[in-house]
Amino acid sequence: MKISFKKSDLITALNIVSKAVAVKTTMPILECILIEADESGVRFTANDMELGINTWIRSDSCNVMEGGRTAVDARLFVDIVRKISSDEGSDIVISKKDSLIEIGCDNSLFKIQERDADQFPELSLIDDEKSIEVSQFTLKEVIKDTIFSISSNDSNKMMTGELFEVKGDNLKVVSLDGHRISIKNTALRQSYDPVSVIIPGKTLSEISKILPGDADKDVKICFSQSSVLFRFEDTVMISRLIDGEFFRIENMLRPDYDTKVVINKKELLDSIERSTILVRENDKRPLIFNIEDSSMALRMSTVIGSMDDRLLVRKEGKDLMIGFNPRFLMDALRVIDDEEVSLYMTNAKSPLFIRDEKDSYIYLILPVNFNAYSY
Repeated sequence: MKISFKKSDLITALNIVSKAVAVKTTMPILECILIEADESGVRFTANDMELGINTWIRSDSCNVMEGGRTAVDARLFVDIVRKISSDEGSDIVISKKDSLIEIGCDNSLFKIQERDADQFPELSLIDDEKSIEVSQFTLKEVIKDTIFSISSNDSNKMMTGELFEVKGDNLKVVSLDGHRISIKNTALRQSYDPVSVIIPGKTLSEISKILPGDADKDVKICFSQSSVLFRFEDTVMISRLIDGEFFRIENMLRPDYDTKVVINKKELLDSIERSTILVRENDKRPLIFNIEDSSMALRMSTVIGSMDDRLLVRKEGKDLMIGFNPRFLMDALRVIDDEEVSLYMTNAKSPLFIRDEKDSYIYLILPVNFNAYSY
């Protein structure tokens, strides 16, 4: 095997495929990247048995002088490629001699031990029979608008993933962590057969990082009973699904309310961010909303000090005093592009809903108990 690349092209491919390299494993081969070269180009593959990625550098962007396949330690290989000395325009040449892999550029040459490529587990690809297509931009936005609500605690596996539900020409994505729910509804360009799967948050986070986000280029998402596959440009990512039935949240999404507030989003977000200046790590003091007439007072009180803010609002319904974790509010507001947001509340112990008229987004946030006499 002997191949050469522009350093920038090789680093781009390695940055993509490295997302699926196993970090802690009892199978050393999973700490490797598989390299396969033929006349069509070079494929790089990584697979940690939960997430697998392969990406191509096509023959018009590299020079395959001799085909072949090998596996190399991912961390070592990536470090060498990133740091190897190279002049602008110089190629990196990778060749295999006996059991050694040579990585050379200009006056620098590294030799590392290859691993047994035959031990590398192949990716189990999915056919395109059950699939949808969305733009790269749309998928990237959907993930950004919901990923913050997944749980980082593995004790409830369902909460570490997101529901992807297709009904006709609508894609509904739902995440929750026990304190809040994020829902994003997206119109698809055509109608599809029903799909309901739970995709791990890690998978969605990694694909969001490597997706270019082009509005004019699509991602094909293929589904099987146990896996999901994302195909875009010269990259394929395949992931196991989370097995089980997602939480039934329909009964929580009540359309009725006793208090509705319409407020400038930026002013509200700025006020909440100001309040967190007084909050230190592990301090769980709530941010209090006191809604009266045409204004909403925001108050934060901690051992450091207190803050009082007052914002103009358009209110319908009853006056209300209610408390929230300020971080949950900020997470939702930061991903909303609307100039104004509508807040729907029932009482101090019922969830807050932030939603638009078309329900293209719905954010549910549970309130925090507090002593009203202290405020």
